[in-house]
Order: sequence, then C-alpha cells, then structure tokens
Amino acid sequence: MKKTLEQIFKIREHNTTIKKELLAGFTTFITMAYIIFVNPQIMSSTGMDQGAIFVGTCLAAAIACFVMGLIANWPIGLAPGMGLNAFFTYTVVGEMGYSWEIALGAVFIAGILFFIMSITRLRGWMITSIPLNLRIAMGAGVGLFIGLIGLKNGGIIISNEATILSLGNFKQMETLLAAVGFLIISIFSVRKIPGAIIIGILITTLLAMSLGLVQFNGLLSYPPDISPVFLKLDIFGALNIGMLTVIMSFLFVNLFDTTGTLVGVATRANLIDDNAESKGLDNALKADSSASIFGTFFGCSPVTSYVESSAGVEAGGRTGLTAIVVGALFIFAMFLSPLAAIIPAYATSGALIYVAILMLGGMEKLNWSSTVELLPALVIIVMIPLSFSIADGIALGFLTYVSLKLATGQIRNISSGAWFLTLIFISKFIFL
Repeated sequence: MKKTLEQIFKIREHNTTIKKELLAGFTTFITMAYIIFVNPQIMSSTGMDQGAIFVGTCLAAAIACFVMGLIANWPIGLAPGMGLNAFFTYTVVGEMGYSWEIALGAVFIAGILFFIMSITRLRGWMITSIPLNLRIAMGAGVGLFIGLIGLKNGGIIISNEATILSLGNFKQMETLLAAVGFLIISIFSVRKIPGAIIIGILITTLLAMSLGLVQFNGLLSYPPDISPVFLKLDIFGALNIGMLTVIMSFLFVNLFDTTGTLVGVATRANLIDDNAESKGLDNALKADSSASIFGTFFGCSPVTSYVESSAGVEAGGRTGLTAIVVGALFIFAMFLSPLAAIIPAYATSGALIYVAILMLGGMEKLNWSSTVELLPALVIIVMIPLSFSIADGIALGFLTYVSLKLATGQIRNISSGAWFLTLIFISKFIFL
C-alpha cells in the first residue's frame, strides 16, 4: 500500500509522510464540512429535495476531491461554493423566476466555458484583462451577499417598512442562538481551533435541542434518495439570452475565486515554483472546472476549491493524498443525513456571517489611491447585496468603470475583457 501511494502521489518527493497527509485531509474536511449542512438548507429554498441535495453535495464534493488529488496531486478540498449557491437560490430562481432545473443548466454551461478557458489561453487573457480592483470587489461583494442572507436567516436583521431593515428581536430564542452561534465560531477561530465553523453549528444545534426547539432523530442512516435532483438539469432551457448574464456571473466569479484560492493555498504549500508552477496550476484548474460540470449532475451549484484547504496545508498536507482523504470523508458524511435534517437555519446563519466577514478581508488589497479604479469596485461591493444579485452588482460596477475611464480620457486603458463584459451587461439592461 505504501509503495503504491508513493508511486501515485510522490510523497517523499514532497517532503511529507502518509501520516501527515491523512491528518491534513482530516483537518481540511473538518474546516469545510459545514457545507454539507449549509448547502442543502440554502438550495432547498428553490423547491429541491433537501435530502437529495445533501447526498448530492457529498457526492459532488467527494468526486471533485478525488479528481483534484489524482489529476493535479494538490492538497485541495472542493465542494459547492458559498455565495454562488445563494445567487443560484435567491436571485436566479427566487427573483428572476427560473426553475432550478434551468439554473442547473446555466451552471453546466458556465462549467463548460470554464473548462475551455482552463485548457486554452483564454483563462490567462481574461484574468489579466479584468482590472484587479474589480476582481477583488467580486469576492467582497459576494461576501456581503452571503452575510446578508445569514443575518436574515438568523432573524438578526429583519424587514421594516419605515427603515427598510432593522435589528431583530433578541428576546426570540432563535435569533439569540444565531448570534451565539456566530460568537462561538469567532471565538474558536480566534483561538485557532480547527473546525471552528462546524463546531459552532453543532453547539448551536445542541443548545436548540436542550431548549426543546429541535428534536434528535438519530445520527446515522442510509443516505437519502438522490433521484429527485440527479440529472435533472435543463441545458436547453438555459440557452436563452436572458440567462447570458447569469452564466457570465457563474463563470467569472468562479474563475477569479478559484484562481485566487489555488494560487494562495499552493503558495503556502510551496507548490508554486519555477517552471513546475504552470503545469501544476493548469492541472488544478482543469480539475476544478470539470468539478463544476459534473456537480450539476448531482443538483449542485458551482463546485469550487476551498480556501479552508490552507488548514490542511498547515497540518502538513502537500500532495493529492490529502484531497483523497477529504473526498473519502465526504462519502462517509452521506450517512449523517439524520444530523443534517435537524440542524435549523439559525444554527447555520452564524457560519454564513463568519464566512462573509472573512471574504471582506480581500478589500485590503484594493487600490485606494486611484478614485477611478476604486469607485467601480465599491459599486460592485455595495450593489451586490443591496440589489440581491451578483449579476446586477457586477454589471453596475463594470458600467461605472468604463464610464469613468471614458470621462477621464483613459479609453486606451480599458482592456478588451472589460469592454466585452460591459457590452454584455449593457445589452442586459437594454433588451432584458
């Protein structure tokens, strides 16, 4: 067994051991396992079967991790991404009125485009042609979007006719538990305890159980039936002009987020180095983009690389064996459906808020010295949550960017990628 693992993953070459890789895989899984509870809750709001989504989330994540481990040999865990699952649910299905089957079709098309870009020079062209500030803003805006949903689900922020929004009632136990859950996650994270998010969710659920708000129905069982969502995507339904901006939003948010995550984690693992850098990153991007494609077969929004993989890297993970362990644990997690079924929305709201705050950290890399570069980025960051749409927020940001460049006589500084996306967004507002 050791010889086989050595041949496949080149463990000695990466200055690690099988024991370290196993520990790293477990660490990474614990830090990202919250998605098996959060994703089904979010996407079930579309009318999708929650039990089926739970299984789909585990399977999509497991296969994606296996692909990453075997093709790229990188210690990266993958699962349906936060932010785009909310966009899928609340904007594409909830606000725009598309069926979840058509929305899955849009994710599939975006995944195909992502894969094509990963095997051609289009990826490099698009990444370099989109201004850095706008790329950073997309991540921060999605973070605020997630945070708003978490605050709403937990009852911490409620609607108010007079003020639009107002603070919720903390005398309501559900709202109080949502806030407590966030504090637990924050405290555990500050103290650098692995799996702070999943621990916070479970503790909040236990508190709710002790108060009689939820009932324990067991821990293990056979996985629920996945057939209600399996292979239900409607690709042809997504092939209409109205879905173009949706597809573009899925594509570019996933592209920039994935690239940033892979480079960041790989750097910490010392995998980015001289000429090996390009090949390793290319294989990792191919694995990630293919994961978004087959994830739709299991009823999932875009599958992406998780920055939480850095926890596994800190634990010693250096090869794809780490990713394989993460995938195996996702397979085991399918048998935890009774636990997933009892976790209330307010128990996961703290996780959403915490993840949102972390995503805002990228704002420190914004170019604050140039108003022309800064204002469009801030428009994206503010308008994504306020419009409750990733697509609309990005569109308004690009329109602002091009307008300011033209007004200041900097037309030559507008990249082809920026022109391309701006024209798409203009068409959306004019014709749709």
